[in-house]
Amino acid sequence: MSIPYIRDFLAISTVKVTGVTGKTRPLKSIRNVVLALTLALIEATSMTHSTLAQAQATLPATTAVMVILTVKAGVTREQVMSAMPAEIRQTVQLYLNGKIREWYSRGDGRGVVFLLDTKDVAEAQTIMEGLPLAKQNLMDHDYIAVGPLLPLRLLMANP
Repeated sequence: MSIPYIRDFLAISTVKVTGVTGKTRPLKSIRNVVLALTLALIEATSMTHSTLAQAQATLPATTAVMVILTVKAGVTREQVMSAMPAEIRQTVQLYLNGKIREWYSRGDGRGVVFLLDTKDVAEAQTIMEGLPLAKQNLMDHDYIAVGPLLPLRLLMANP
C-alpha cells in the first residue's frame, strides 16, 4: 500500500458521528487502529531479504500431525464397514491414550481427519499403519506436520 492511499483513508476516516450524547466526534480511535495495522503490514512486507530468509529458515516445531484418510478408489462400502468395529475400538483406545487429539468426519463422506499428538510424521505413520483399515489397504493416508503459525514470529521479533 502506498502513502497516497493512506492519506486518502485518513481524509475519509475523519467523518464525524453523533453518539448517544448527541455530540459529534471524529473516528480517531478507529483511524489510529487501522493506521497502525497498515503501517505494520507495510513494515512486514518491506523487510529486507535477509530478515525474510531468516524467518523462513526458522521452521515451526511440529506439535501435531494431521492425517487425512480417504477411501481408496474401488473399495466398497461393505469392505469398509466390515473393518469398522475393530477400527472404532482401536481409534477410541488411541484417543484415550492421548494419541488422537481431535477427529472429524470428512464433509464429502469419503473418510476422516485425525489430528495426532505426535512430534513427527514417522510416528503418525506407525500409529496409522496399526489400524485395521490400513492393514487391509482400504484407505489412502495423507500426512501433514503442523505447528505454531510461523508468521506470528514476525510480530514477536524485535524491530
